[in-house]
Amino acid sequence: MSSQLDQQCINTLRFLAVDMVQQADSGHPGLPLGAAAMAYVLWTRQLKHHPSNPHWPDRDRFVLSAGHGSALLYSLLHVTGYALPLDDLKRFRQWGSKAPGHPERGHTAGVEVTTGPLGQGLANAVGMAIGEAHLAARYNRDGHNVIDHHTWALVSDGDLMEGIAAEAASLAGHLQLGKLICLYDDNRVSLAAGTDITFSEDRARRFEAYGWQTIAVADGNDVAAVEAALQAAREETTRPTLILVRTHLGFGSPEQDSFKAHGSPLGVEDVKKTKQKLGWPVEPAFVLPDAALQHFRQALSRGARLEGEWKTRMSAYGEAFPELARELRTRLAGELPPGWDADVPDFPADPKGMATRVAGGKVMNAIAARLPALFGGSADLDPSTHTALKGLGDFNPALASGEDAQGSDSGGWSRAGRNLHFGVREHAMGGIVNGLAAHGGFVPYGSTFLIFSDYMRPSIRLAALMGLHVIHVFTHDSLALGEDGPTHQPVEQLASLRAIPGLTLIRPADANETAVAWKVALASQDRPVLLALSRQNLATLDRTHYASAEGLRRGAYVLSDTPDGQPALILLASGSEVGLILAAAERLRGEGIAVRCVSMPSWELFEAQPQDYRDHVLPPAVTARLAVELGVTQGWDRYVGTAGAMLGVERFGASAPAAALLREYGFTTENVVEHAKALLTA
Repeated sequence: MSSQLDQQCINTLRFLAVDMVQQADSGHPGLPLGAAAMAYVLWTRQLKHHPSNPHWPDRDRFVLSAGHGSALLYSLLHVTGYALPLDDLKRFRQWGSKAPGHPERGHTAGVEVTTGPLGQGLANAVGMAIGEAHLAARYNRDGHNVIDHHTWALVSDGDLMEGIAAEAASLAGHLQLGKLICLYDDNRVSLAAGTDITFSEDRARRFEAYGWQTIAVADGNDVAAVEAALQAAREETTRPTLILVRTHLGFGSPEQDSFKAHGSPLGVEDVKKTKQKLGWPVEPAFVLPDAALQHFRQALSRGARLEGEWKTRMSAYGEAFPELARELRTRLAGELPPGWDADVPDFPADPKGMATRVAGGKVMNAIAARLPALFGGSADLDPSTHTALKGLGDFNPALASGEDAQGSDSGGWSRAGRNLHFGVREHAMGGIVNGLAAHGGFVPYGSTFLIFSDYMRPSIRLAALMGLHVIHVFTHDSLALGEDGPTHQPVEQLASLRAIPGLTLIRPADANETAVAWKVALASQDRPVLLALSRQNLATLDRTHYASAEGLRRGAYVLSDTPDGQPALILLASGSEVGLILAAAERLRGEGIAVRCVSMPSWELFEAQPQDYRDHVLPPAVTARLAVELGVTQGWDRYVGTAGAMLGVERFGASAPAAALLREYGFTTENVVEHAKALLTA
């Protein structure tokens, strides 16, 4: 049962959303009509938030994983007092509005993450819950709980159908994330039809098998039942909770329980009928009853009180534990601590060298001791990606036996551990590190083989869209991984990932470029950075003979040049192929050809440089240019021009030792020399 005021508040949310969609002639009215009651109860009776300060660190996080229901979220944000004016709701889905078609982080106050691609928000929420659990374990002390909040997500049938949701939910159950609570809008209708044609498993038993608590609410409009379920979920501390709330898509409309209410405006007549059925004024649109608004706006005073209490606790914590408090404040502010890069190694010249994945592991561990925010892991590939933070513990529930995980050398299991084992769940890994970054207090990383970036591309794209400080460490970056063959050899991945706006991809040529790449990645706080690293050893270049690896910061730099700086030919390469063009240049110089070698680890960093620097590296007058990279040549034409050429890989790989593959695919000194000379005689 619910009071008259409750019903007025719920209908306020419903019809703000309906009017938004109708006025825009675009959107999704079905979810807001059906889910408004549970959202109302959560936002007014359980959610810890402060609309005047959406970035208060100890707030609860709310994720609308069913991002198509954005009109409901915007209604909640407006009525509770966030900086989202009614005029923006009236311009829903229009150019310049703070109420876009799907929620966008950084665009609308109070939106934690960008959602819409289904399942992503659930994975983000898992990352946020991991973040809260880790920070609480590392910083809370007896009598000083400065990190203590919940993560809530509203998920749909479509979310739970997606593979990423299964991956993330499985890991969440294993990790016993008791402060993660998902409200499942169980309306049994998707965009094209009822879910009975595609989705018939017992969702409760499925999540119970994952290790979740499940609670069923038979009537999603029963305010008391929803509130009781939310409270029961809060009281469970060792299992995440899925609350299955039976709702009706398009509740109250002529299209109730029909897929037709999912993604299209109701239409003028059906809006009228829906308002009449639920006792709401037909005209005007965007009605905001004073009593309802006054009730919702209590969130402002309540939030101010809760944040004030937290600040008092933080002050007492700072007096009792000044070093920990300084460290925590630095992390929550997203700042890098002084001297964070003081121990980054400088690798001596070595013809044998090392794989850049190995160098990356050494750099990570040198940084980790001084950067507590560095936190992450791999999709079951730590021994191959070299991304374990040694001696810093594994994030996991403590084992009942007190024993360490088999095969782990990272210092045992605990919530304070900094190595997160994702299992073979690449897509969830991408969504979870996004959630960690959005939560705040972390520089999260995830690692796998470059080829498996395909499994997590939607999460990588969303990290770029949100401008999240996430680091992707992808190893085994070319055909040179060898015998595993074409299923594991990336060919088109570099070009594909470079196409993502806002993503910085860096493919270093040796150990010292790798060290600088990590420094750049950690300092690039407004975007994700992807490091593409080699499996095979690469010579550590003698920087007394070649230019400093610091040139990587500018994306491309002149590595070796003619004595007078007037080349007749420019060779360009990234990663492992830089060594190849250097060897070819020596041959060409022996024949009297003036050659410049350019290391080009990052197109994005290079494009950010002033035009005069780019022209310095690639003089427009020098048109004989050859780019060499172990991948498809797409995109290199912008740097070699119409008179240049590219040596790349335009077909899939093969299973053979690396040396044989490089020979058969033409990545030899002789072939590079031949291609270069052909440019000069053309």
